[in-house]
Amino acid sequence: MAARRTPRLFLSLLALLLVVAGCTPAASTAPSATTAAIATVLPTIAPTATPAPAFPVTLTDDEGTDVTIAAEPKRIVSLTPATTEILFAIGAGDRVVGKVEDVANNMQGFPPEAKDVPIVATFAGVDVEKIVDLTPDLVVSAGTGLTQGDAVTQLRAAGITVFVAYPTTVAKGIAGIEVLGQAVGKTAEATTVADGVQARIEQLQTLAATAFAKPRVFYEIDVTGGIFTPPVASIYGEMFTLANAEMIGGNVSYQISLEELVDADPQVILLGDAAYGATADAVKARAGWGGMTAVKDGAIYPVDDIVITRPGPRIAEGLEALIKAIHPELVIPPVAS
Repeated sequence: MAARRTPRLFLSLLALLLVVAGCTPAASTAPSATTAAIATVLPTIAPTATPAPAFPVTLTDDEGTDVTIAAEPKRIVSLTPATTEILFAIGAGDRVVGKVEDVANNMQGFPPEAKDVPIVATFAGVDVEKIVDLTPDLVVSAGTGLTQGDAVTQLRAAGITVFVAYPTTVAKGIAGIEVLGQAVGKTAEATTVADGVQARIEQLQTLAATAFAKPRVFYEIDVTGGIFTPPVASIYGEMFTLANAEMIGGNVSYQISLEELVDADPQVILLGDAAYGATADAVKARAGWGGMTAVKDGAIYPVDDIVITRPGPRIAEGLEALIKAIHPELVIPPVAS
């Protein structure tokens, strides 16, 4: 990322992945037919006994390192918000003894059950000594993907098992739920969660493909010190493909000039920085923005950047949020409990 990025921008992109998968929407059909067909329920985890997992287990992490986990972890430190969400979703939340600071829910974090877990890292760095003092038997880190590489090296040198989880596509993020389940002895529960997320994403993609149009969309993540928007080759690009939209992307430094944005003429503007005060009225008042189709039509909507970009159990909710904002004419069936 470019040096001009602000702390606010870093926070809004904490869970951002960097490479997009080649996902293509399904062929269009009539909206009414698809809406009637998409009423599948996300599976829920039944409170049944889990068979004793086989340990030790050796797994290859997202940096290509073979990591051997000697026994079922009982004290886990999570250094990415997505990992924290996954651990709680698969029933291992009671083992999390330390976590990275989470900007979700006005700094309360997600899920709410994780609120009181001690914070051992922030976007600014990892407190290795504090982690060592917690005596974890497993640390899950983003590695170099979120500038945690030095911490990984130090923790491993201290004899602590570290697994790097930094998926680079939506598909890898879903697969990563299952891998993490293997790592903590929750294989069946993780498979249930992953299958549910995958099924819901496929259903939503099919619905989005029935939209009447494929609008040009600008996704705003920051306008302090420049205009910042993700490149197409990012998780955003993949999510917009799944949502049947044409994303107006930035460069590799996540920037786009006003001239380029005006030329691209977005039909919809989504405010990923809404949590930091961005509003439709503020966009309309900006010099040089008034001629854009989205501004003239009032098609400027706030969205939850965290749920859209975090590669965890809620990423299907993020896709649903995008589809609702981009294609308000579509009726999305709720997920039954």
